[in-house]
Amino acid sequence: MHRIRDLAWTDPPYSYTHHYISNLGVRGPLEALGQFMNSPLAWVMNTGFFLFGIMFFIGVAALEGLRSWRRLAALILGALVALGGVLLAFNPGSGEPPDGAVDYHGLGAFASIVGGNVLAIFLGRQRQQIGVTPKAGRAMVVLGVFGLASMVAFLAVASSGANVLIGLVERCAVYPLLVGFICAGASIWDRRTAHAASRPAPRTPRPLPPFG
Repeated sequence: MHRIRDLAWTDPPYSYTHHYISNLGVRGPLEALGQFMNSPLAWVMNTGFFLFGIMFFIGVAALEGLRSWRRLAALILGALVALGGVLLAFNPGSGEPPDGAVDYHGLGAFASIVGGNVLAIFLGRQRQQIGVTPKAGRAMVVLGVFGLASMVAFLAVASSGANVLIGLVERCAVYPLLVGFICAGASIWDRRTAHAASRPAPRTPRPLPPFG
């Protein structure tokens, strides 16, 4: 999706290291937070935010193996990510809200990033229950921790006003949770496919001999 957006945002060129991810959802042109925003296909990005949130929650709800408080915890975190995606979609990140207004976009971004990385760590620790391999489970934990640490770094850079490599630091907080859940999905799919292939083929009943 980002690649498609790059083709639409050409003047000045969109930068993965400088621009915020959410700038791709701002129609513009305008300036906010020290950045120029002009995304002609903003609706594509905002639709992506919305679908990501909804499909993410559906995926978490479809997980098998979690019971009791573990399932509840996963659903709460998944709902937090979904709510964040919806808030991002309907509140484009044009930056500075009016005085006294609630920054719903910022709240959505915080909910999705923190909730997603915490969920990656949680599910990585529960890998046996959800059918994830040890390697994928460890990757989810490491990626989630890295994502949370990057979120702290992002908040520090953003609050400083320097905007040095702010886009890169933000992506270090977002991409790990995406990669972590891709690893989980691929691991679950591989295990189910291998299990289905290992099942013995059903026996064909022999035909009855003819009478007479």
